[in-house]
Formats: sequence, C-alpha cells, structure tokens
Amino acid sequence: MQNFVYEYPTQVFFGKDAAKTHLPDVLANFGPHVLLAYGGGSIKKNGVYEEILEILQAAGKTVTEFTGIMSNPTYAKVQEGAALARSCKADLVLAVGGGSVIDCCKIVAAQAVTDVDLWDLEMNQHKAPVQTPIALGAIVTAAGTGAEMNGGAVITNAEVKIKAGMFAAAPRFAVLDPMYTMTLPASQVISGAFDTLSHAMETYFGRSDQDNVSDAVAEAIMRNTIDNLRIVLHDLQNYTARSNLMWDSAMAENGILKVGRLTDFEAHQIEHQLGAYTDCNHGQGLAVIHPAYYRCIFKSALPKFARFARNVWGIAGQDMTEEQLAQAGIQALADFIAECGLPTRLGQLHSKVEITPALLRQVADSCNTLPNGYKQLTHDEIYGILSACL
Repeated sequence: MQNFVYEYPTQVFFGKDAAKTHLPDVLANFGPHVLLAYGGGSIKKNGVYEEILEILQAAGKTVTEFTGIMSNPTYAKVQEGAALARSCKADLVLAVGGGSVIDCCKIVAAQAVTDVDLWDLEMNQHKAPVQTPIALGAIVTAAGTGAEMNGGAVITNAEVKIKAGMFAAAPRFAVLDPMYTMTLPASQVISGAFDTLSHAMETYFGRSDQDNVSDAVAEAIMRNTIDNLRIVLHDLQNYTARSNLMWDSAMAENGILKVGRLTDFEAHQIEHQLGAYTDCNHGQGLAVIHPAYYRCIFKSALPKFARFARNVWGIAGQDMTEEQLAQAGIQALADFIAECGLPTRLGQLHSKVEITPALLRQVADSCNTLPNGYKQLTHDEIYGILSACL
C-alpha cells in the first residue's frame, strides 16, 4: 500500500423511507433557505418531488427551485444555478437526482460564494476554490456515478467543447433509497450500473502492482455489480439487486477503492471528450470504449489482466498462457456488455452529431492523457481506439 490520507465527508442514510426517517432531523442543521435542484421533472411523476417538498415545508424551509439540469450538465447551467443560489440566499443546496444533478450542484455550491470564475481557476490556473461552499445535500434517484460521496464533478463547457472533472463541494449528507430508483427505465439502470463497473475497473487498472487491500475490495465490487446487474436484466424491480447496485455505485467512488494505490481513468477521459462532442450517454459511451482501450494496453499489464480474468470473471485458464488469459478476460467483459444490451459500436450511441473519422480525430486530439495507467497513451493511440469502435 502507498501512503494515503482518507477522510469521509458524507453522512449516508441508506434504505427504504430514508428521507422520511432522517431528513427532518438533518434539515435542522441548516438555515431556512433551500435551493431545491432537479432535472427534467421525472421526480414529479414518481412522487419523490412531493415527498421531499412536504418534508422541507414541514421543516419550515423557504424553497427556491433550480430545474432543468441536463445530462452532461453544462458550465452555463452551473452559472445559472449559482446566480439563483445567491439571489435566494441559499443555506442549503439540495440536489435530487442522479449524477448529473449532483455534479452540477457541487459546482453551483462553490461558484455561488465567489466572483472568481471556477472553470478558469481550475482548468487554466490549476488552483482549487478556497471559499467555503454553500452546504450541499444529495438525494439519489439514479445510481451509477457515486457522485453523492465525493467532491468531484464532471462538467461540460460547451463553448470550448471540453468535458472535464472539477472539484468543489462534497455533499454533507446523502439519502440513498433504492425505491427512488424503481421507476427508471431499464436502459438507464443498466448504463448506470456499467458506470459503476467502469469506476472500479479504472481504479483497479492503475499502475500499482503490489498486493493491496484496495484491489481485493475492487474485485468484490466488480463481481457484485456484475452479479446483480444480471439479476436486474431478468427482474428489473428486484429490490435486493437494486439496493446492492446502489451501494456498489457509492463504494466505487467514495475513495475506498483508491486508497494506497495509483488509479487510471483514461477510459473516462476518452468518453468525456466523446461526450463533449456528441452528448452521448456516459455509461453507454464507456461500454463502447472499454474493450477497445483494454485491447490497446493489456500487453503492458499482462499479470493484472490475467488476475482480472481469474478473480472477476472466474476464468481458470489452466491451459492458457498469461496473454491468452488476459485476452479472455477482456472478451468476457465485451460479451457481458453485449449481454446487457449496451452499445458495442459508436454508431449505436444516441449522438447529437454524426460520428465520423474527422470528428473522432478532434475528440482524440482534445483528450487529456493520464500518467498513472500501465500505458500512457498518445493522441494517435486514442484515435486508433476510437476508430476501432466505429
């Protein structure tokens, strides 16, 4: 294990009726003005909005609504929310939704307390915000990103066509009630769960070969995600499977898997830029990219990919070479993606533009490359990975 400092900033309330049971007491810790944030309005159709609003009103809160947060939230939307938070003098930003809503609100909570442009501060000056953000709470209605248990946020700056990670406010508390996710369409449940699997894989395939607790925990999270996603494929309303997937999502991004080791999130970097140009679904984009990315790098990490095949996919491989075993593990991942009905080619993604070789060249050339993987990619190699996905 490498040296690390671990701090757990978020109080989690997990299970059926968690909001009704715990939210009234939590709200007493914050002032009277609440910015209630959500996306396209699905929470008004499934009853979550009415339930949360009733709790807020019973607690004597003055509620201002920040609505219309889109998938792949934009920096312009962040600025809209920050202005609204300032005008209503918000004491608490309450994000109700999935990762997009929570990510947007993390930066809203930080941007609302400063006139400094946070995109310029973080992306160009490479500095972190210093002002204490408005308190943030998260009520999760779509699992997969694990956004409720960390301070990172993925924001798209449409003006410069960059989708990137920013760091600001971690939620003070999070409500994880699996029942809130039960009305989601199957495609959203599946793509969210694949995002969870991707987070665990990205951490696992960081350049850190020493035996460590974090890798063993990551393998358990990957196996559990795979097993429960298979249950959901046949029984979408299975509460046990949905609750396991919800906690898998949180575990994959609350820092537990990352302590004492290096991590590699290059597949996420590639998908982020693909999303910046196409606005594709994040989990689906990752599903297309991962097998091609791993086929590009696996020879630089044969022992780790062989371990992945054995310990995650259960491939014994007694008669295989290490390279054959590694390839079998990658193929098992690709087969699982197809089993889930996720896209396997870029042409199957819902894109706002036509995906062409010229577009992929722009995506590749604008992509961030990270040093902590087993192989640091060039922009030409990223273009080759994307081209293999056409």
